[in-house]
Amino acid sequence: MRMSGHGAPDQAAFDASALKVAVVAASWHTEVMDGLLAGTQRALGAHRVTDATVVRVPGTFELPVVALALAQQGYDAVVALGVVIRGGTPHFDYVCSAATDGLTRVMLDTGVPVGFGVLTCDNDEQALDRAGLEGSREDKGWEATSAALATALVLSGVRGVRLSPAQ
Repeated sequence: MRMSGHGAPDQAAFDASALKVAVVAASWHTEVMDGLLAGTQRALGAHRVTDATVVRVPGTFELPVVALALAQQGYDAVVALGVVIRGGTPHFDYVCSAATDGLTRVMLDTGVPVGFGVLTCDNDEQALDRAGLEGSREDKGWEATSAALATALVLSGVRGVRLSPAQ
């Protein structure tokens, strides 16, 4: 059985200082969300992004609608952060599906990359292990942010747009 994160790409920092970035983060599961947001902030700093806005929403289900509004406001990339913990009802499946489908639709409808930092875990321990906290094995806030920034830079090249570092 492979653990999550196996085969992940290099996470070395690169210059994304020309990008305007929005972060939309759910409010449920405070400790996990604080870790994801801290990982995002570390990634933004390491990638030299200085133009970033953070918006909080009630839960993971609300991420797509706010990500869409931000993507439509001229951001080069959006990072969506949330966590859904499996419970004893089908709620988990509905919220995970809605968030995934909605965030995918935001990307395809707007052409703005969305970093997928939504943890879908069976229990609190799995979420904490991916939250980028001290002792966590993974930092999904960093990973989602880095992926969104890298994709925005790839898209700028594909579209023939030259991005110059922010002043």
